Amino acid sequence: MAPILALQGLRKVFGSCVANEDVTLAVRAGSVHAIVGENGAGKSTAMKMVCGLWRPDAGQILLEGREVSFTSAEDAVAAGIGMVHQHFMLAGPHTVMENILLGSERNALFPGSRAAARVRIQEIMDRYGLPVPLDARVEDLPVGIQQRVEILKVLYRDSRILILDEPTAVLTPAESQSLIRNLRGLQREGKTILLITHKLKEVMAFAEDITVFRRGRVVGQVRAQDTSIELLAEMMIGRRVVMPEGGEARPGDPVLEVRGLCGVDFSVRSGEIVGVAGVEGNGQAELIRALLFPEERRSGKVTLQGRDTEGLSTSEIRSAGMGVLAEDRLEQSLVGEMPLSENLLLEPGWRKEHTPVIRWARLREEGAALLENWDVRPRDLDAAADSLSGGNQQKFVVGRELSRAPRLILAAQPTRGVDVGAVEFIHRRLLDARDAGAGVLLFSSDLDEILRLSDRILVMFEGRFAAEFQRGEADEARLGIPMGGGS
Repeated sequence: MAPILALQGLRKVFGSCVANEDVTLAVRAGSVHAIVGENGAGKSTAMKMVCGLWRPDAGQILLEGREVSFTSAEDAVAAGIGMVHQHFMLAGPHTVMENILLGSERNALFPGSRAAARVRIQEIMDRYGLPVPLDARVEDLPVGIQQRVEILKVLYRDSRILILDEPTAVLTPAESQSLIRNLRGLQREGKTILLITHKLKEVMAFAEDITVFRRGRVVGQVRAQDTSIELLAEMMIGRRVVMPEGGEARPGDPVLEVRGLCGVDFSVRSGEIVGVAGVEGNGQAELIRALLFPEERRSGKVTLQGRDTEGLSTSEIRSAGMGVLAEDRLEQSLVGEMPLSENLLLEPGWRKEHTPVIRWARLREEGAALLENWDVRPRDLDAAADSLSGGNQQKFVVGRELSRAPRLILAAQPTRGVDVGAVEFIHRRLLDARDAGAGVLLFSSDLDEILRLSDRILVMFEGRFAAEFQRGEADEARLGIPMGGGS
């Protein structure tokens, strides 16, 4: 029996960059097929050719054994292929129903058509277990519900093949589990699911077949039952991946002291990593903002290296010795359309050293060294920040912030949305910074990350620290009790 989808020798070139070369793979009907690889390995490029966003420069796409040639995403949708993109394509000010209908209903403005469409959407939600508030504005919904809207858009168009690009990258653990349950339901109904991801634990728990990309090529296709996380990581990176362990810390004097801020007291000493664990939405975001924006504080005191930060601007706080790895790199750490050379100047240390008169030659020399030392690809300072893969964007931000040797590093979800090789790299650099005497305040919803890196762990629940553990005292199960409000 022919596979429902096959790619044969696909090639895609952008200027001098060969994004895909000789990509060949086969997908079984009704299967969950994972597409894995490093950030920038060509996974999304190949799938965007499948869903009609880009046309291959060479090779064939076969649908149920017949060659197809899509000139647009609309062609692919008509053939039964739908894609849920990593960065959702939703119109925030509009309602859920309007977003689902957008582009698919020519007569959607007529009351009768809208009423019939509403009935059909409700039937799809009931059938697949994907409830959403149809009259709510998308911008008012949490990200997990927005993702359901994207899936409903695809199902409303009768897609048989669903391609999901990094579907859990911005979801909480609970939202991720809910998504996987929903996808299993879709599979039981006969849908074929392609999952583009780098989260190997999820791949092994959910996928049946796995295709591995590296540097634009397919380097292997395996059954999940015949492989392991370690072997997949080695195929992705081209070498054995060894996640660094924290080892013994040698903490010194406090670099950050917090009293009565958002109802919590704590400190971070030089030479230690303090991890803040907790289900997202329990006050972490508010605490981070209060640390960075003194004007928003209602009470409390924050000292950085013994200096009271009250009355300081965010830029002055960072100049006083704080490096910031923000949770949303594109929204908070980078200007997407600006080249990397100009994005360097967003960090106060780089800006102070290279302004008011920008010495471009020196800036570019130091910037080129940063790209090399922090393995940012491509090594092109003229590349726009939003043209880089997520992992390379994050390595650039980490390099920019840590290269000025801050005394305190505020790291919020530092490896969210990056591949296993970038995780290994970033973890090692954070541990190197700790061993060089920096204090690190780590906020992460990844408990493996918290347990691996943290010398002390503070568990946050409903805006308060519910428990504290030293390295080696806790595991995921023990952390889970205070995270859920237990004691």
